[in-house]
Amino acid sequence: MTVPTRAVRFLAGVAVIAILIAGLRRAVSLVLARFFRVQRVALELGPSDFGLDAEDVTITGPNHRALRGWFVVAPGDDRPRPAVLVIHGWNSAASLMLPISSLVHAAGAHALFLDARCHGRSDGDRFASMPRFAEDIDAGLRWLRDDARVMPCCVVLLGHSVGAGASLLAASRDLRVAGVVSIAAMAHPGTLMRANMRARGVPAPLITLILREIERTVGLPFDSFAPISTISRIRAPVLLVHGGRDNVVPPTDATRLARASAGRAQQLVVPEADHASLDAFLLAAPGVTSFIEDVLRDCQ
Repeated sequence: MTVPTRAVRFLAGVAVIAILIAGLRRAVSLVLARFFRVQRVALELGPSDFGLDAEDVTITGPNHRALRGWFVVAPGDDRPRPAVLVIHGWNSAASLMLPISSLVHAAGAHALFLDARCHGRSDGDRFASMPRFAEDIDAGLRWLRDDARVMPCCVVLLGHSVGAGASLLAASRDLRVAGVVSIAAMAHPGTLMRANMRARGVPAPLITLILREIERTVGLPFDSFAPISTISRIRAPVLLVHGGRDNVVPPTDATRLARASAGRAQQLVVPEADHASLDAFLLAAPGVTSFIEDVLRDCQ
């Protein structure tokens, strides 16, 4: 075989590999597009359906996107009060979290129900992610602290699923957050997604490529925003609420998070709750209200 022939074959082999890699990356891009796609929840119920007198608010969020929400004032006099910022999970909306208002008001606090970007009534963006949820929470915190009706250092975060992970992330870098109620948070998004893909028979090399592409899209490694990492940096009290029948995020994730908190986080297991059964989680309302009351008592 002549040198030119070997060179041609080598270049042809390189070209084939390049085409295969490009095709694989294209396939991964399609997977990611589906992964990051958000199915907006139709607004079926609003504050008035729960007997709430709520203010419809618009907050300027990251990338100049409008974040929509409802501010529900606690019953009582006009003195400044603590507040709870409530954030939903993936493919959910603030409207689905409104039943939580009862336990927030029982603790004597105002409530801000916020729609993250690409969800509910808020503006869209190129994609949503746990770090972007946390950025939206940051915007909500600024709005609350600028309101004369709110005690700036007495704001508790309450989130569900991805919103819970984002609440832990926001609290890990904001020392003024008074406490966090985390409902059904995952310990590590990369670990959870790897396990789910492995269970579906996705080849290990492809799983690794997909996870790397997700990190590249988000702009951060999973370890930097995974709740099992961020909870160790939180100095405020944390309540980890988890459903005993959660088949999306295993209850063992709550145990892992509690261990990572070095004993600073409390656990509250709701045996009959699955991942998204808010009604079942409300059975734990007295425990959540008691936790919020204790946190707010210490920060006032």
